[in-house]
Amino acid sequence: MNLIPAQPYDYELPSDLQKVALLIIDMQRDFLEPGGFGEALGNDVSYLSAIIPTTKRLLKIFRELQLPIFYTIEGHQPNLSDCPPSKLHRGNSTLKIGDAGPMGRILVLGEPGNAIIPELQPIANETVISKPGKGAFYQTQLESHLNKQGITHLIITGVTTEVCVQTTMREANDRGFECLLVEDATASYFPQFRQSTLEMIRAQGGIVGWTATTANVIQALDGIE
Repeated sequence: MNLIPAQPYDYELPSDLQKVALLIIDMQRDFLEPGGFGEALGNDVSYLSAIIPTTKRLLKIFRELQLPIFYTIEGHQPNLSDCPPSKLHRGNSTLKIGDAGPMGRILVLGEPGNAIIPELQPIANETVISKPGKGAFYQTQLESHLNKQGITHLIITGVTTEVCVQTTMREANDRGFECLLVEDATASYFPQFRQSTLEMIRAQGGIVGWTATTANVIQALDGIE
């Protein structure tokens, strides 16, 4: 039995590791880089960029073991036809979805700021899922990709913990996937929100899933022959 030390109890990996996928959520330039949309809204992007090294370590071992890797990008079509008015007009910011921001049009697919950060650039055979909502399963082909490949377990990373990451994890839980959120490879502009989300996920015997550190995940994967 292959176990990852986790909370609220050890996370059991399947005997066939090809059933385990790494999911990297919304590690986009506009959210993580200085001068991007996140910073333009007054956020401290260093909270998010701090998880780049741990996410790179996870990406490295998944590549070495030739395990499935998926990325998500939150973004909309240039004509915003897939962006509901309730999302388009939400908030009091002077910058809205589709407006010209510091790195191109905000949350529009294909714009420079909408791209995954250079440190985590996908390579061949790694799947990028564009999503119009917070959750990675809403109006996307993620579930069909996972089912087609026989994936049952998701190791989840990315930003932000309390919004897109948690939404995706709850969606995955309802679909029967066994989910583990990597504690030091997820982040929020509000550290207290990250901590609260970790506690909610693993409460009541792991009602949504498990949490574990990068070191524990890598050690467990390294130990499997």
